[in-house]
Amino acid sequence: MHALNLYPLSARGPLPRRTMTLSALAATLLLSGCALPTYQQVRMADDEAPVMQGPGPRHNGTPLDNSFACLSHRIVEQRNGRAPLSIAVGDIKDYTGKYSQGDGNVVTQGGSLMVYSALGKLGGAIDVRERFDTRVAELELAYTDRRQLGDGNQHALADEKGQRAVPWLPYYGGSILRSDYYIIGGLTEVNYNIQSGGIEAQVNQIGPRYRVFTMNVGADLRIVETKTLRVVRAVSLQKQIVGREIGAGIFRFFGSNLFDINAGSKDLEPVQLGVRTTLEQGVLELISTVTQTPAGPCMEGAKTAAGEPAAVPPTPVPAEPAAPVPAPVPAAAPFAAATEPMPEKTKASMTSLDVVFEENNTRIAQQSATAADTVATRLRAGQGVRMALLARENENDQNPARRDALTDERLQALRAELAQHGIPPGQVQVLWRPTPGDTTVHRYGAGYRLLARLQVKP
Repeated sequence: MHALNLYPLSARGPLPRRTMTLSALAATLLLSGCALPTYQQVRMADDEAPVMQGPGPRHNGTPLDNSFACLSHRIVEQRNGRAPLSIAVGDIKDYTGKYSQGDGNVVTQGGSLMVYSALGKLGGAIDVRERFDTRVAELELAYTDRRQLGDGNQHALADEKGQRAVPWLPYYGGSILRSDYYIIGGLTEVNYNIQSGGIEAQVNQIGPRYRVFTMNVGADLRIVETKTLRVVRAVSLQKQIVGREIGAGIFRFFGSNLFDINAGSKDLEPVQLGVRTTLEQGVLELISTVTQTPAGPCMEGAKTAAGEPAAVPPTPVPAEPAAPVPAPVPAAAPFAAATEPMPEKTKASMTSLDVVFEENNTRIAQQSATAADTVATRLRAGQGVRMALLARENENDQNPARRDALTDERLQALRAELAQHGIPPGQVQVLWRPTPGDTTVHRYGAGYRLLARLQVKP
């Protein structure tokens, strides 16, 4: 939020030249330090008034996106061909009781929907079952039971009347898949003004001000075994929400004229994004427990606040591929030109992301389906992204020339996917890939091989 108020109150006659110059200079300085966003107005139809149009919709990313990709990768690699666990979600209610007459409920009433979205970020590592809103399915089952539901075709039915064709869908039960576990809980805390403070200094009614504000939200979640109703694990999480206000003002007479000039900005971390991030961390911990997959290494890289660089990549990364591979970006390699060293500021604003491809294919695997969205989100936040391109270690084609050609095709497929999210192919740099003819399997974690390392700068 930005504010700018100019109130010159003249007691008599025109303003002196010196006063007008001072006023214009103050307003210019304040406006230059308070950059206001500008949006365009669009006329949707000839006979309608134009409407303001802001930024378009985007993938709703959080600081834990990389952690979900990492945990999905780990679950799949240790599953060893077993069927994925099936997870359902119960009602995640708002138990805070906080309500504002002007703004309504303080925290979201859609906690269950946020948990479902979090489970969706795990891709094919788990199966998600619908239990939150089953009204449509139950209605259609009721229609089926009354022999009212059809699909426009005739169906063979054998009963006491013999074999005949009927227009309704015969139903013999067992079509609804069971769940192994379900997640339930609620939003339990909203604490205002945990800490606030600031400073304001004025000389002759002229000076700046700076204020900070902290609140928090909390959630309690548990995961329950559906068959036995045994609570496998319960977690209690909280996140602090921070805000700040920066401004400056002038309130004084210049000659016979009183000037009241104020400018500044207010910034508050989105409360509902804080709730979403808190619920997502709870989902990571609960799923880690029931899949017996440690999530610690995946969550180390997400301990910083939204928009800040992660301290550790989400999955263990070998320092460099083992010998005889040369140092990254060999000068003689025609396919990956050497890049100049990045300045320290750019290095600090890089996050890491794994992109897994299907076996012997150029398609991006399900657990990395949101990779392009994640890269686009990070770039819009001013962060660069380093990507590790991965494939299954046991890919059957070990011919170096064919593997090299497949890597080229995978790079092209990834660049095309990123281009659909507004990232030009030239912005994607290859930092390292094996030299032509290299037969070494550059292992990456358990069960994967490293194909290439890429970098996308903002």
